[in-house]
Amino acid sequence: MVLAAGGGRRLGGRPKALLEYGGRPLVEHAVAVLRAAGLARVHVVLGASAQTVRERAELPGCVTVENPEWATGMGSSLRTGLASLAGSGADAALVCLVDQPGIGAAAVARVRAAHRGPGTLAAAAYAGRRGHPVLFGSAHWADVAAGAEGDRGARDYLRTQADALTLVECGDVAEPYDIDTPEDLWRLRGA
Repeated sequence: MVLAAGGGRRLGGRPKALLEYGGRPLVEHAVAVLRAAGLARVHVVLGASAQTVRERAELPGCVTVENPEWATGMGSSLRTGLASLAGSGADAALVCLVDQPGIGAAAVARVRAAHRGPGTLAAAAYAGRRGHPVLFGSAHWADVAAGAEGDRGARDYLRTQADALTLVECGDVAEPYDIDTPEDLWRLRGA
């Protein structure tokens, strides 16, 4: 699942999904990363400028869902994405953020490899510090959704489940930076 609903408030209102990276919208890059890691079914949560993202980004085979509450923060997008999986037969959701292009297929594949069933809870780690992507087995979805508020997403839930959480070191294959401010945009130019 790609969380791509943000409006880029600190970027002057430029939706992050449409920022250009490697000659294509950032959301296309995020989907390509998941597919390169072996994930065939990809859900994309849109929000800010959702119609424009649908028009400009090529997302064939993706399930796109719109978060009407995207302005309230990442938590509502996580809830929307998890709800879109209901009845899909999936027993886990691997969640990536659209604004982290330094996290590639190698890191996603490592976290995916930690999947052991519906009770799995795993996250990438960078020098031992938890980051993205995060894998939630379906046994966790209801509790994750219940606590997903504002921009905190699942942070509080993961903290309470620290003993059950498998950290997968990815610092040697990924850079977990975010594209949040105009000062971060230089990171998109080298692709």
